Amino acid sequence: MAHQPSLISLQWFSILLVCISLFSWTIFAASPDAPLTLDYYKSTCPTVFEIVRKEMECEVNSDPRNAALVLRLHFHDCFVQGCDGSVLLDDTISLQGEKKASANVNSLKGFEIIDRIKNKLESECPGTVSCADILTVAARDAVILVGGPYWDVPVGRKDSKTANYDLVRENIPTANEGLLSIMAKFLYQGLSVTDMVALAGAHTIGMARCENFRARIYGDFGETDSYLRNLKSICPAAISSSGENNVTAMDNVTPNLFDNSFYHTLLRGEGLLSSDQEMYSNVFGIETKKLVRKYADDPLAFFNQFSDSMVKLGNITKSDSFINGEVRKTCRFVNT
Repeated sequence: MAHQPSLISLQWFSILLVCISLFSWTIFAASPDAPLTLDYYKSTCPTVFEIVRKEMECEVNSDPRNAALVLRLHFHDCFVQGCDGSVLLDDTISLQGEKKASANVNSLKGFEIIDRIKNKLESECPGTVSCADILTVAARDAVILVGGPYWDVPVGRKDSKTANYDLVRENIPTANEGLLSIMAKFLYQGLSVTDMVALAGAHTIGMARCENFRARIYGDFGETDSYLRNLKSICPAAISSSGENNVTAMDNVTPNLFDNSFYHTLLRGEGLLSSDQEMYSNVFGIETKKLVRKYADDPLAFFNQFSDSMVKLGNITKSDSFINGEVRKTCRFVNT
């Protein structure tokens, strides 16, 4: 018989969430609102949104998976030092970037997409549009181009002159991480449990590497023989250099379409990542389970919340970046 949590443990869990939420609110409420506006580039680079959109159209038309690559880059950027383009920085003699951190090194791709957009904008509006803004706008357009919702993107971010390798490990959720730990990471960023479940819906267009779902498919995966056999053929039980980089879609029904199909996979117990399935199956996931069901039943509710949550994600900033930040000439290196 499965172990059931006691009333006392559930009460302590509720107290823990309240404390984490209050701690997170205190950190972010103390910071001044980011000076982001919709018309920041109205006079200095009025074609910025059009240029980003056209470039993203080319990228997604050439390979629909590019949408997920850019969206993931944006998420990983914002969860470390805020949305400041730090994830885009290469290592140099004087700076250790974030690209080679364990949560990023085999996960993040698509940097050249942002490079190409930056080059276009430097030709049109030299030294004007930050890489952080480019990435934020490109993530929105990526979602739209594969069938997802629209949202307005406030702009005016500055690019950081620093990166934080160690903070990647501390802040970025991982594939086999427990529900409570991931909730704490979102709350720390000023994002709610509702934001967490909605933003996880981005996995409807994501791909996962074998090493990130091996434990899941050889553990408590749902009773779907044909699908499970296929996954095991992609990702063998034995760790091998040839199998680690094999990938498969996190939404096996409509992998190139941004929809609510991801939540239906969780209802069936077929979430590819353990961290995703935990939102529906974990005994402590009372609220997350309700939200998974809600978004599975109501795609419009999912789209509306995803849009709102993406705005919140994009608005995660540090006041220091507006004081000491810059507009990089190239997204891979700070200005000299």
